[in-house]
Amino acid sequence: MSLATVDIAPLVEAGEPAPVLLTVEEAARCLRVGRTTCYALIRAGELESLTIGGLRRVPADAPAAYLARRRAEQRAA
Repeated sequence: MSLATVDIAPLVEAGEPAPVLLTVEEAARCLRVGRTTCYALIRAGELESLTIGGLRRVPADAPAAYLARRRAEQRAA
């Protein structure tokens, strides 16, 4: 099974490498959901995140992994 792709290109400025970690707001934009929904997904353990210092960050591949799991669940239902 391949991972779903989530376009993070709009988050990258010219000449900069692709981000390894996203803010919750950036992850929400990738998933096309609101910030509150994104935090709810994190609280429910559905979207991977980690805390660095006092900052909540989402690995750049986590939105695609979340979508892949949701798609697999819907196909199985």
